[in-house]
Amino acid sequence: MVSITKPWYMALKLHRVPSVLLEAQLQQRRILSLFSTGYRISELHACNFQGVYRDYTEPLPMPVFPTSSHIASLPNNHGKIRIWDTVNPEHILKAEYQPLGGCIRDIAWSHDSQRIVVAGDGNEKYAHAFMMDSGASVKGDFSGHSKCINSVDWKGTRPFRIITGSEDNSSAFYEGPPFVFKCTKQDHTKYVQSVRYAPDGTKYATGGFDGKIFVYEGKDGSLIKELGSPAHKGGIYAVSWSPDSKQLLSASGDKSCKVWDVETGNMAADFVMGKEIEDQQVSCIWAGKHLISVGLNGFLNYLDPANPGKPSKVIKGHNKPITRAALTADKCQLYSTAVDGTVIVWDIKTGSNDRISGKGHGNQVTGLAIHDKTVYTCGIDDSVKLIDSVEGAYNGKSISLGTQPRHMVSTEDGVIVVTLKEIVVISGDQKTVGFPVDYEPMSVAVLKAGSSTEVAVGGADNKVHIYNFNGETFTEKKVLDHGGGVTDVSYSPDARYLVACDTYRKVIVYTLPDYAKFNKVEWGFHNARINSVAWSPDCSMVASGSLDTMIIIWSMKEHSKHIIIKKSHPQSQVTALSWLDDGKLISTGHDGLVKTWSVKF
Repeated sequence: MVSITKPWYMALKLHRVPSVLLEAQLQQRRILSLFSTGYRISELHACNFQGVYRDYTEPLPMPVFPTSSHIASLPNNHGKIRIWDTVNPEHILKAEYQPLGGCIRDIAWSHDSQRIVVAGDGNEKYAHAFMMDSGASVKGDFSGHSKCINSVDWKGTRPFRIITGSEDNSSAFYEGPPFVFKCTKQDHTKYVQSVRYAPDGTKYATGGFDGKIFVYEGKDGSLIKELGSPAHKGGIYAVSWSPDSKQLLSASGDKSCKVWDVETGNMAADFVMGKEIEDQQVSCIWAGKHLISVGLNGFLNYLDPANPGKPSKVIKGHNKPITRAALTADKCQLYSTAVDGTVIVWDIKTGSNDRISGKGHGNQVTGLAIHDKTVYTCGIDDSVKLIDSVEGAYNGKSISLGTQPRHMVSTEDGVIVVTLKEIVVISGDQKTVGFPVDYEPMSVAVLKAGSSTEVAVGGADNKVHIYNFNGETFTEKKVLDHGGGVTDVSYSPDARYLVACDTYRKVIVYTLPDYAKFNKVEWGFHNARINSVAWSPDCSMVASGSLDTMIIIWSMKEHSKHIIIKKSHPQSQVTALSWLDDGKLISTGHDGLVKTWSVKF
């Protein structure tokens, strides 16, 4: 039996595009946020991960909750919208419609959650309103714009109104239903990125790429005032009203968020988020007592107007595919790496995380190993770098390898790295041994047994090479044949076995010291290349993770017995596995997620 116990937080994968990226559902105290090809659902107060909806194969515009229900709507870049259940873990699809011919940029629900208006880039129209349950059109004329609509909102009180903001530098006002075009507003000089009605319906606000915010009367659309002069020095990506409709939160590309007192027009709080490009704030939401913004780096920032100096809480994580992961010796922390060079350290108990600072590889990390209080990483910049785990930062030391590294493993004195051309031993921060080989290594494992050290190297030549290592040189002891390149190798904790996996979809266990095959039944139920294998601490189980999105748990006691976890990381390959104890497994994937599984035969 296998069940997921905890999916850990991932950062949001964002681009500077005119789209809403955060939505909240106050009754269920949840927040919905975008990541690459799906959405994540979290607890609003703590941002604890509740689940993931991933059923697309391309980046998506925005998620939107209705006013009061257990469903949400998901658009895509081809004019389709899916309406799905957010309560059940299966996230049942309730309906799918195609109201527009092009990308949907924004969605708004009516007050009773029965009607939806969508806006974006259509071949014949830029907005459309329809019934949620049937898809039937809601009568209305949404003319008035000459270019793509970036934002739309539906007035939640009677008389109902709809507002839009467009790339033609204007906002439009519609009365209804049936909705009739009333007027356009030409106050902005650049794209209008965000339009939002106040909860009480008395006012609405527009924010644009000209850095300006305008407030209008909610019933007739007449201009009331401009906030600031201008409100921001950079383009405004989002605005969000306070629950009492008296204040407004704005997020800008000038790397700041601001809170405005709408009655006086004065700025009530200024949050300067940083100086780097990734500190640009591309979305925000005011949900109950929580003010949340999201930066270009994908971090969620919890803002406190009483203390604007820094966010009260920052939720981080990976927003690129995870490549490697490793547990500390005490199993209190997990380090994970990604294709963009980022390294994250996770707290096992809470799932909270922090990003390692300092100058790292800046590109894909291909190996990760932990030795004492030093974390070693290697990347496609052909170097090994060192992280001080106490400081949580790279220490500035770098070891050149001369060729691209493929994998690494920790030893008593440091690490062993396999590169495209040699086996490298690193002690401390020095390269002490470089042993050339005539094949391409792919993986490595080390076993210290008494005074002798054995090293297993998996190669692209479809073999596992077993070496004796005396501290200075490697002597080949045995060669084990496989049907494909050997992608991972691992010695068992009790030093009795070696397990290897390959591109031919097979998992093979060998007994030590003669390296005879142990499993009498072929372990070959994966459908594609296997990326990782890992031993349970009691050596009773082997876990394997594959390109086919599956994790398989193999029994060492009954060789024909196994558990298959299909779509463990949906639409993403499994990249690394680690056992917390004999009943809990951690997996990472190309979806940027870290998951914990409860395992029992």
